[in-house]
Amino acid sequence: MSRYPRGIYDCSESRQVKQVILRRGEIVVEETPIPEALPGCALVQVRFSCISSGTERANVAASGESLFTKALKQPEKVRKVLELISSAGLKRAVSMVRGKLESGTPTGYSAAGVVVQPGEGVEDLATGEIVACAGAGIANHAEYVVVPRNLLVKVPKDCDADLAATVALGAIAMQGVRRAELQLGEYAVVIGLGVVGQLTCQLLLAGGCRAIGVDLDQSRVELAESLGVRAVNPAEGDAVKEVIGATGGFGADAVLLCAATASSEPVQQAFLMSRRKGRVVVVGDVGLQLERQTFYEKELDLRISTSYGPGRYDVDYEAHGVDYPYSYVRWTENRNMAEYLRLIAEKRMKVRELVQSVNPVEDAPAAYAGLSAPGRRPLIALLKYPEEAPAEVIRTVTVAAGDKPSGAAVVAAVVGAGAFAKGMHLPNIARLPKLIALRAVCDVDGANAKAAAKQFGAEIATTSFDEVLADQSVNLVIICTPHSLHAKQAAAALKAGKNVLVEKPLAMDAEGLEAIRETLAQLKHPRLMVGFNRRFSPYAVRMKEAFLRRNTPLMINYRMNAGYLPPEHWTQGPDGGGRNIGEACHIYDLFTFLCDSEVGSASAVSISTPSDRYRRNDNFTATLKFKDGSICALTYTALGNGEVPKEECDAYFDGKTLRMSDYRRLTYHGIRHGEFTTQIQDKGHLAELDALANSIIKGGPSPIPEVDLLRTTEISFQIEKMITG
Repeated sequence: MSRYPRGIYDCSESRQVKQVILRRGEIVVEETPIPEALPGCALVQVRFSCISSGTERANVAASGESLFTKALKQPEKVRKVLELISSAGLKRAVSMVRGKLESGTPTGYSAAGVVVQPGEGVEDLATGEIVACAGAGIANHAEYVVVPRNLLVKVPKDCDADLAATVALGAIAMQGVRRAELQLGEYAVVIGLGVVGQLTCQLLLAGGCRAIGVDLDQSRVELAESLGVRAVNPAEGDAVKEVIGATGGFGADAVLLCAATASSEPVQQAFLMSRRKGRVVVVGDVGLQLERQTFYEKELDLRISTSYGPGRYDVDYEAHGVDYPYSYVRWTENRNMAEYLRLIAEKRMKVRELVQSVNPVEDAPAAYAGLSAPGRRPLIALLKYPEEAPAEVIRTVTVAAGDKPSGAAVVAAVVGAGAFAKGMHLPNIARLPKLIALRAVCDVDGANAKAAAKQFGAEIATTSFDEVLADQSVNLVIICTPHSLHAKQAAAALKAGKNVLVEKPLAMDAEGLEAIRETLAQLKHPRLMVGFNRRFSPYAVRMKEAFLRRNTPLMINYRMNAGYLPPEHWTQGPDGGGRNIGEACHIYDLFTFLCDSEVGSASAVSISTPSDRYRRNDNFTATLKFKDGSICALTYTALGNGEVPKEECDAYFDGKTLRMSDYRRLTYHGIRHGEFTTQIQDKGHLAELDALANSIIKGGPSPIPEVDLLRTTEISFQIEKMITG
């Protein structure tokens, strides 16, 4: 039976759905499982998506560049790879880079379609409503997309869906016009008559301004003129003189730079075209090597226009649905999107004339090829999708059918195929073929799930957590999703009879922890483990061995030079819970392991800084006193320099000292062992997985006692209250 409401869709045969992927400079169309609606989002069946001639053609070209060329352009990524090699080793680093290249990247950022299912918390959208959606990595070229509420707008009755699919481009143009702060009758010059430039001209005319377009492509100049815009080709005449003459000798009130070029010539031309005290707005990607003289003499305002408008790149706004008050931020990106569609519906803009190519999604490679073909290239190319829904929702697909490896009694599903899972757990599963077989990779992004499943040899890829839990062959679920989902998903997996390894934190609040506690109490043989991997590191194991015959309590100082993360980073928000709950919990567990005692009390203090760049749980000290008399102190800071090792630990006892540096070196003082080192950093991730697999096979308890998991999480909550007030 179809899960779609009858009367809204014409259903066809059961099938996977198509998505466009950019891989090594080539556009491919792949079949992927259908995603599920997420809280605060809506699942949308796409009718049309828009390929913009500029941005996406540039993305294809960049994707096809050699690694050497990319390295020259993005040295910061080279540094990250070098750091990865240092910590994980060359083989794993190469595997991760190759996997990223082979998996490809979803393309597209502007689409329109039908709401299939509003997610939890989305109450103002109904199934069957026509909506337009925006956002790179969200409004993809795909039959089905999951879009956060603030990146969705309802399409007015008189606005066709194909034109609504240009909503992101229209919002970009509209935000540029708003940044220019133009008034009725003022002159505005638009340099660059690509799709955003053409839409900008249309918006200017709709708003009662006088628009002058400038472009070196004569066909674009002629198109603008046919749509009512005065336009000039600098190759055919002096564009600056044309503008000065058209404005009565004064110059333009505003110049909007909608071109895409590394050259700074357009911005210099803009300065010359402007009147004194005029505005120059950078909408496109142009060079900004400024010549001071004209800029200074005319006392010009240079402004940047950020994409769709206020809210863009704000995680709280886009991902969590936190809107800006209407009275204080009149035009957000969502309101810009809605206004653009209203102007189309009221026939105030001529957009259809800009759509010069419509292809079925299966022909996406040809559509993209047309953007780079010699001669006249389409400004806007649309991809069209089947209107009928599949008869059955397919959220799980077979990737590599086959029997599990001989001797592998543990069959795992990895839920959440983000960077950590693909960089750590999935490679480690591949290193333990006699212990663990990889059955499934589950991710909200079907293309990502499928790519990860292919790379690491999983049998199936899925977008459905429920279908993972229903799979009788799976006896271990490894949860690597955002922190806010851990408690709920871990409890559900335990109730489904699965062994569970959930990445830290186990829970983000007391309510989530209590749900875990109640679940464990209801089960006879639960095996829950949290990814407190450091206790499995050979460094932690050797330190504990040295403590076995100690006569005194331990004094341990641990320093985590964590590095700066901006407040808008996901780990700092509702999905992450902050750095104490989300990361420092590792060290509280390590202290418990090393002391082999129960925590008696905890205390903590944090610092506040003059800048809002730091949160109170970015810089703090936490001290745990154990019942055996040991005292362990953590200094956690985001203020330090990255050249200093991230994690160092000093332990004092019986006239002896152990010093551990970044899980690469352990030195003994007062003990004969001298020194222990490893070529690469070893924080215990592989040993953790090995221990868990063996406990499942042998039927023993979880490698970390249940009481330690719960107490460590409780301690992190106590410390959070102390440092945040």
